[in-house]
Amino acid sequence: MSDSSGLNIRIMDKDYRVACPADQQSSLKDSADFLNDRLDDIKNKGSIIGTERIAVMAALNLAHELLSSHVSMDSFSDVDNRMLNLQKKIDIALRDIEVA
Repeated sequence: MSDSSGLNIRIMDKDYRVACPADQQSSLKDSADFLNDRLDDIKNKGSIIGTERIAVMAALNLAHELLSSHVSMDSFSDVDNRMLNLQKKIDIALRDIEVA
C-alpha cells in the first residue's frame, strides 16, 4: 500500500498514487479519510449528483471553513496583542507604584 516515495489512497472509490514522504504518510491517510467522510456526507444528502460536482462542493465547503478559521485566528492574534499591551500597562503601573 505504501513505500518511501508515495502512497496509494482511495477517494470516492478511485485509487490515486500520491508522492509523499514517509513521515507524512499517516497524516495523508487521515486527510484522505477526512475528505472521504465529507464527500460521503454530500453524496448521501442526495441533492448533488455527479462525482465532479460532489468533489467541487466538498472543496468549496473545506475552503470556506479554512478561510473562516483564518479569520478566527486573526481575532485571537488581536486578543494576544491587546493582552500584551495590557501587560505592559500593568508593568508600568507597578513600576510607578514601586518608585513612589
